[in-house]
Amino acid sequence: MRPMTREERDAFLAEPHVAVLSVTAEAGRAPLAVPIWYEYRPGGLVTVITSPGLRKVRLIEEAGRFALCAQVARVDDYRYVSVEGPVTGIEPTPRRERFDLAARYMGPDRATDYIDATEDTPAGYITIRMRPAWWHTFDFRVTPDGR
Repeated sequence: MRPMTREERDAFLAEPHVAVLSVTAEAGRAPLAVPIWYEYRPGGLVTVITSPGLRKVRLIEEAGRFALCAQVARVDDYRYVSVEGPVTGIEPTPRRERFDLAARYMGPDRATDYIDATEDTPAGYITIRMRPAWWHTFDFRVTPDGR
């Protein structure tokens, strides 16, 4: 049981976990925490895609930052990576980027069907990018040497 190394945390976060996005909420309310698909490449930005106009988007715009927590929670394999940082950009999402994110989670065949079925969403989609600034990790698995 130990914190992850930089290489371990980058590799873990690069896997397609459903993460929980958290952002500071309005005064007097608990932070907003919602499940979300994301993209991360070691050393790069964390990317999420969502619809504009949602509460989470408004809160992210107001805060200028958000946090993401991905985990594996099995009896013999419990690990997590939390990352937090400033937003570096919010822009419309091209179809190809939506497809790539969907394929990461669903595979290319199902992703094509998903993208086709959601193409005409009136509000469209936006991509939010975050530069990791703070990390918190832990690997609760027992190593072969008993640690």
